Amino acid sequence: MGLTWKQRAFTALLGTAAVSGLTALLLILVGTINVLLPPDTKFGIVFDAGSSHTSLFVYQWPANKENDTGMVSQALACQAEGSGISSYASNPARVGESLQGCLEEALALIPKAKHHETPMFLGATAGMRLLSRKNRSQAEDVFAAVRQALGQSPVDFRGAELLTGQDEGAFGWITINYVLGLLVKYSFSGEWIRPLEETLVGALDMGGASTQITFVPGGPILDKTTQATFRLYGADHTVYTHSYLCFGRDQALSRLLAELVQAFSSFYYTFHFLNLTSKPSLSEANATIWEFCLLPWKLVEGSAPPDQDPWLRDYCASGLYFLTLLVEGYGFSEETWGGIEFRQQAGGTDISWTLGYMLNLTNLIPAEVPAPRRAQSFGVWTAGVVFLVLTLAATLGAVGVQLFWIQD
Repeated sequence: MGLTWKQRAFTALLGTAAVSGLTALLLILVGTINVLLPPDTKFGIVFDAGSSHTSLFVYQWPANKENDTGMVSQALACQAEGSGISSYASNPARVGESLQGCLEEALALIPKAKHHETPMFLGATAGMRLLSRKNRSQAEDVFAAVRQALGQSPVDFRGAELLTGQDEGAFGWITINYVLGLLVKYSFSGEWIRPLEETLVGALDMGGASTQITFVPGGPILDKTTQATFRLYGADHTVYTHSYLCFGRDQALSRLLAELVQAFSSFYYTFHFLNLTSKPSLSEANATIWEFCLLPWKLVEGSAPPDQDPWLRDYCASGLYFLTLLVEGYGFSEETWGGIEFRQQAGGTDISWTLGYMLNLTNLIPAEVPAPRRAQSFGVWTAGVVFLVLTLAATLGAVGVQLFWIQD
């Protein structure tokens, strides 16, 4: 007596389930390939302790790096409460409190699992340089208070130090050339390439208490105290850099106005207010500044935006000082003036020495090779899913036939 149709259906479904299930298993075990997981992300924190205020920046970069240097991007910018840390000379115990708000924002952004491996550094610039010259004991007390406050954080605190003017200028030069894509950039062919050295630009930085100039010279640097050398993305760079202490905006205006005024300004802020950031000629810049300086004060007050009120009285003096510094001090002429660009940001990144410092620091942080894993290609994964679904359908069908068989 032959098999009934129910027996034949049950046998066929059971056989189909077995074959498809075995096929799916083989695809899972055999059809895998080696893949590299996306590189882990590293973080770093830098405090820029300037003469008039302190800013915190959080940077991030892929852990595998490029030619030993990280491809760094800005993840957070935060301005700390109060004035610069040098203003706490008479009460250093309060300096730590002024930094806590921004530090908490940084810790909230960075995953807790990465806190212990995140380097943090505070660099103080011209304001603390002046305080160190006037009263070294007070300056040391301020630094001690900063180290005590930041040393209690869960990150890898690398210290609080006084940057030299040459360091500030050199790191600023790295920043501007990096954000403009002049140190390394991604090509259409999918490779990282280094542009020609002739395309590198110089950097002019105007702070509250000092001003810096940094560039690649056309010949040898005779005074080695003005030379800075570093290696980035597999290439060595040597620049001329010089810092002029007491020639920053605040210090210059204090001598002009016999009082220290708020310095939340630089070349960019003053020239932006005067609408001089779109590459005007030197004669146009000179005429615009003098035209503004000759306006009646009531007309200046009435036409200025409300948020400019705290600095409105200083724009005439700042503009004249910057013009004199660039022309008489640095030697820019009508022919070379067009090569100057006044910027606050580039590529969504604040132009500050802090990014250059972090780029240089990544050379000291070991790169991590992306972790290999076994994975399936999309086609194999799709086939595996199809056979698994077929196995499940055939199994359910066989169970259904068996139940129907028992009921009979």
